[in-house]
Amino acid sequence: MRDSVARSFRRWIRHLAASDSLAMQNADGWRRRGYLPHIDATHRLQAITYRLADSVPKKVIERWLGELGTVTESDRQEQLHRLIAEYEDRGHGDCWLRDPENAAIVEENLKHFDGERYRLDAWCVMPNHVHVLIFCHEAERLDQIVRSWKNYTARLINRRVGREGRLWNHDYHDRLIRDEDHLLRARRYIRMNPVRAGLCKRPEDWRFGSAFGG
Repeated sequence: MRDSVARSFRRWIRHLAASDSLAMQNADGWRRRGYLPHIDATHRLQAITYRLADSVPKKVIERWLGELGTVTESDRQEQLHRLIAEYEDRGHGDCWLRDPENAAIVEENLKHFDGERYRLDAWCVMPNHVHVLIFCHEAERLDQIVRSWKNYTARLINRRVGREGRLWNHDYHDRLIRDEDHLLRARRYIRMNPVRAGLCKRPEDWRFGSAFGG
């Protein structure tokens, strides 16, 4: 099944790249919410990262932005994303997703609309953030998909652990997949994230990821 999905994704990438519909200038338009820019794009392969609200404190991000003040905007965003990713992997915050039952809520939610609103290619639920690689179906907006993920899982997890308030950070990171090489790198990044974070020896051992048992 996973091999069939992978072949389908590769065909879509070749088709879209040939028609140039993966190019930035042909996307629906850029917008900004919080510290990160987002692309309003449908019918695209995209890599998404969203995180728990306490995984990276606001004051830490503001300090980084101050330190990156002299670089170009594109370099600033690239370096900010790298710093956030490294910080997340150290396991800061309450790490509610370390609890297997909470991680299972996120996993089941991601899979629920697979094949209906989007197609899942790769994913990984980390202790304080989530990586997802999806192909959004036409007429589906990424921001609405991510919002639905957050709203549903926040309600269930908060109720389960007996807490109130914001569970997820309001922002998220998204990146259009440019070509097949980029797709392979994105898959490897998601697959290896638990290993890089010291959570397991092999990606196949991480229970809440698409590599599990592979």
